[in-house]
Amino acid sequence: MGQSNIIIAVPRWLRAVEAAQAGTFPSVEARVALAVELAQRNIDQGTGGPFGAAVFDLTTHTLVAAGVNLVTSAACSIAHAEMIALARAQQRLKTWDLSAVDRFELATSCAPCAMCLGAMPWSGVCALACGARDEDARAIGFDEGAKPADWAGELEKRGITVTQDILRERAAAVLRAYAAAGGKIY
Repeated sequence: MGQSNIIIAVPRWLRAVEAAQAGTFPSVEARVALAVELAQRNIDQGTGGPFGAAVFDLTTHTLVAAGVNLVTSAACSIAHAEMIALARAQQRLKTWDLSAVDRFELATSCAPCAMCLGAMPWSGVCALACGARDEDARAIGFDEGAKPADWAGELEKRGITVTQDILRERAAAVLRAYAAAGGKIY
């Protein structure tokens, strides 16, 4: 039996946005703002759902890799923005454990669903910064899965700092606009 690869291609526009982000992102607001911008662009470009994420090097405050939700366009239920950003960062840095090479933050347009929450400890990130809340995604019909009531506290116990409600209203507005425009809820 031969091996086969799982390939999830990211949109060209996402690679172009990454290439254009040569500067630094010194504040958590700037980092989450990029994740929210990615979510909006993903909708505008018709390449997926209303979620964006990016991995940043906290030593240099630079972008390592970005991700957007590609569930519908890639026909893959695990192609969430966080999973794409983490996988791209790990591949770019040639490590499955980001904590082995530096200190990294995952900035997201929305709090993680149950699957993405589960991936955080194994990814090696030391920080998570979120825009919209779980209830904002659920309010438009997304199933975020079963999560501990104090999911942020559980990550903190594992050494991952969690910052919530960064640009929450702007991030939640992206979700609401997606639903109002008839975006696919999955």
